[in-house]
Amino acid sequence: MRSYPLTRPVRRLMVLNLSFMTPNYDKIDDAILALLHLTSFKENSGALKSTRAWKTHDWDALARLHAKRYISNPVGKAKSVMLSEEGKARAKELFCRLFCD
Repeated sequence: MRSYPLTRPVRRLMVLNLSFMTPNYDKIDDAILALLHLTSFKENSGALKSTRAWKTHDWDALARLHAKRYISNPVGKAKSVMLSEEGKARAKELFCRLFCD
């Protein structure tokens, strides 16, 4: 498992003396990618067709998903990110596995 710098919510847990909880960032990223599938929408048509999702999730998690090349760079004025083909397929797979019967 990769190690990532502590995010604000994790630092908050440590302040509350809940440091025994070590978050698994890969599982967090999987859950957020699945939720990105939930809020995804298709934009344009033809050769410029893309799938986008609202970026209303934790910025650190979005940065990790960008580093894994699942989404476009979340930094910017746009309120959504573009899912790569690999990200779109993985998001759908994770959504079905985590949230469907």
